[in-house]
Amino acid sequence: MKATPITAEQLNAWSEDYRNSEARQLATLALGKTDLKDAIFSSQGAFAMQPKFSIDIPTLPVTNQKRTGRCWLFAAANVLRERIANRLGLENFELSQSYLAFWDKFERANYFLESIIETAGLPADDRTVTFVLETGVHDGGQWDMFANIVRKYGVVPKDAYGETWQSSNSRSMNSVLNRNMKVCAVKLRRMVREGASEADIQAEKAGMLDKVYGFLCSCYTEPPRVFDFEYVDKDKQYHIERGFTPQSFCEKYVGDLLEKTVSVINAPTADKPYHKTFTIKMLGNVIGGRLVKHLNLTMEEMKAAIVRQLEAGKVVWFGSDVGKYGDREAGVWDDGSYNAQLFTGLDLRLSKEDSLDLRFAAMNHAMVITGVNIVEGRITRWKIENSWGDENGCKGYYICSDSWFDQYVFQAAIEREYLGELADLAAQEPIELAPWDPMGTLAD
Repeated sequence: MKATPITAEQLNAWSEDYRNSEARQLATLALGKTDLKDAIFSSQGAFAMQPKFSIDIPTLPVTNQKRTGRCWLFAAANVLRERIANRLGLENFELSQSYLAFWDKFERANYFLESIIETAGLPADDRTVTFVLETGVHDGGQWDMFANIVRKYGVVPKDAYGETWQSSNSRSMNSVLNRNMKVCAVKLRRMVREGASEADIQAEKAGMLDKVYGFLCSCYTEPPRVFDFEYVDKDKQYHIERGFTPQSFCEKYVGDLLEKTVSVINAPTADKPYHKTFTIKMLGNVIGGRLVKHLNLTMEEMKAAIVRQLEAGKVVWFGSDVGKYGDREAGVWDDGSYNAQLFTGLDLRLSKEDSLDLRFAAMNHAMVITGVNIVEGRITRWKIENSWGDENGCKGYYICSDSWFDQYVFQAAIEREYLGELADLAAQEPIELAPWDPMGTLAD
């Protein structure tokens, strides 16, 4: 089809339409000194977002990821800490997110360098090479990436490995690290092109990782290999357990939770049939670890499994797109609290399928579901534990409507027993998706 330019006649007609439209004139007045997001806010819709839930799991105070993209680690660590806190009768407890982030960064550097070696025969502007280079080593991740770190390195209490400035403010650290990764990529790609032996390439890579390890230790301090676990329970009784390694602490207090948890997604796109499993090429953090693997379910199946887990008193890790229809100060995500289409006069209707296919929406933040409100068999809203501190929402706890949940929630980590007969489907050999598939988006 031949491209057609905009004509002067069209401009004149459109100008007349604008000047003759009272709705557009009112909108112009409103937008003169008002943020568009505030102008489209619907008070009537917002009234339904009340912090009242028929299932409401008591949980510990919220955490704060500060100026980092560690939401996936915070949310996953918060799932684990609730089990530990309940077992020991703790009123306040955190696992070390810095410990997990340190090892994720280090393993991610190795994953990046191996990806560079694997693709060294391709031109630098090849789409896969470009994807690897642009992704680099950053803060974001997914549930299975968290599980791989914990399986290999265990976990430690936050008291044993706390925060530093760099762990809480990661932009500069990431920038320097990724510049170094580019330098390493140049060297490794040249070595492969020049026919260097595998042994020489791996020796060069080992030297690169030695420097990365030292840099990360400077940023975080070196992770502990042995520590003592001190805590005071809700009865104000002091306890100390000596001589844990991160792995032995994990074995005692986390057990087999990760092995019996399945990553499920809701991706209603033509290329992803329901009840099939999927993985994403070149997405991961631990070489030799398990694949990032998703079981695609209908939204009704996903929500039913989440509710069953909540009914059992267990919180749920999940991933969503928090950039849509949100009020951070109020702590609410709800498409019914805004009417952008009426105010703007634009057609803004997009199905979830089209949102994914056209790259409008995808998972970008992970949190924890701690409650749900069900009235006469119908879900109305969900309670969410965020990791943005306690200044917004209800002391850091947020609410989302069920309609928002349907449209913008994409992933959840569910224990097998709450999936029922669907759990067996997770054993299927996964279909491999392209590195840039929306289901490979990392939460930060």
